[in-house]
Amino acid sequence: MSVETLNASVPAEESGALGRSGALRRLARDKVAVAAALLLTLIALAAVFAPWVAPYDPYLTDLTNVMQPPTAEHWFGTDNTGRDILSRVIYGTRNTLMLGLVGVVIGGALGGVLGIWAAYYPRADGWIMRLVDVMLAFPAILIGLAVAAVAGAGLTAVVIALVVATVPDVARVARGAAVGVMGQEFMEAGRAVGVSDRTLIWRYLTLNCISTIFVFLTLRFGQIILVGSALGFLGMGAQPPTAELGMMAAQGRDFLFMAPHIATIPSCAIFVIVLAANLLGDALRDVLDPRLQQ
Repeated sequence: MSVETLNASVPAEESGALGRSGALRRLARDKVAVAAALLLTLIALAAVFAPWVAPYDPYLTDLTNVMQPPTAEHWFGTDNTGRDILSRVIYGTRNTLMLGLVGVVIGGALGGVLGIWAAYYPRADGWIMRLVDVMLAFPAILIGLAVAAVAGAGLTAVVIALVVATVPDVARVARGAAVGVMGQEFMEAGRAVGVSDRTLIWRYLTLNCISTIFVFLTLRFGQIILVGSALGFLGMGAQPPTAELGMMAAQGRDFLFMAPHIATIPSCAIFVIVLAANLLGDALRDVLDPRLQQ
């Protein structure tokens, strides 16, 4: 069997199924998914263009306008130092989304590599999966506390905690998908005709696992946002006066009875982001997971 024959025998990569199988049209017919995608897009655009979208400087204090309820001038009201909450929510969303995206991308890449290596190299499988089990034993909040104790509280500590929290789950999913691909005849044929390990791993194994990993990461994104916000709420994330949704909710808890909007508005922003991400992730899973299409 030649390499050309091997290429012809390999099933089309699942990562391209969205465009070729009409899955994009099915996704567009899902009104909930479209609404979630539009909402996330608007939130992301507002975060990216925060300097032009925010009506006020998020760090400008006004002690003559402290803890004001929502008005026509300040749509979300002001906090305990007179800062505009809408502006701070927009900037806080930027930091919160950045933390979630970095955690998912880096953690997903590392976890995917570990899972695929574990499936391709049986001798390394036991060592890699035991490492994954050890990582699963440590909650993200505990990791954040440990990193904050060593390096100090800040965004770096949260990113490390989110990456470590993402790696083991992705590694398990990637290994499961890769084991299924390893059982296919074209993998055995590739080894028989002398295809290099590098080519087999990347071209034939990884590309056929990307769809499964991507679907899982879309579902994981909302959870990572929630974990990052929880770490910020506990004081291990961004430090004042930096705007971050979890930290803003924590700062408002001292004024919960006098000015509840200070804590509830950032909390509602977290809720909306996580809900939209989960709804979109569920819809993407429905259209990309081949097992759900049978």
